[in-house]
Amino acid sequence: MFYFEKINGKRVLKSSILSGLTHFFTTRESVIKTKEPDFEKLVEENKKDICKYLKIDEKDLIYPSQTHTANVDVAKAGVSSYPDTDGLILTNKFQAVFLNFADCTPVIVYDPLNKIAAVSHAGWRGTAGMITAKTVQKMKEDFGSNPVNLKAAIGPAISFCCYNVGEDVYRQLMVSVRNFENLSEIRQGSIFVDLKGINKRQLIEAGLKYENIDVCPFCTVCNNELFFSYRKENGTTNRHSAVVRL
Repeated sequence: MFYFEKINGKRVLKSSILSGLTHFFTTRESVIKTKEPDFEKLVEENKKDICKYLKIDEKDLIYPSQTHTANVDVAKAGVSSYPDTDGLILTNKFQAVFLNFADCTPVIVYDPLNKIAAVSHAGWRGTAGMITAKTVQKMKEDFGSNPVNLKAAIGPAISFCCYNVGEDVYRQLMVSVRNFENLSEIRQGSIFVDLKGINKRQLIEAGLKYENIDVCPFCTVCNNELFFSYRKENGTTNRHSAVVRL
């Protein structure tokens, strides 16, 4: 179940499935990523508040250079540059990791036994490239994670109600899971797909238990007063973020 809490009076969204992991999804109030001058002061204030909440220095709040790939890396203490990376696994207690979104699907995966966590940026390209499943596989191969024990939260993103795509995107998404039933439909001649649902299916096919996956009900288009939407806001550079710290 997803629920709101506040950091210095500003809302963040959390999932009860990730109890034991310091995590949250920022909102419009708690935004920490922008290229728009009107938001720069707010972002600066929010970063200070969030670093205080996380008990880290700002230099240790890191994020990769997201380029809509399916590349996954491991965060390393003292290293802040991760080019062409859309999935980052955190194994140390010195850093906090955040990735940024404005319609694409954020996925946090937590291993409560090995005490490691990951954040994946699953837009349609990342989803077609199975970045969520690749993140789980890397956690399994590199750190001995058992997918049966993993917990996952799929955060606020554009939902089935609003995500219409072209035939090329549809075909690429269709082959990214074995069972594509109920994850797409035609409405008045347009194709709609369930990006959150596809990522959930990929997690299940990667070995996670159905009951260990929490899917956020908020749509970034329908709930634009809470979250940013690239589509609805004509290419905004503001982003809400998925944040984790061990």
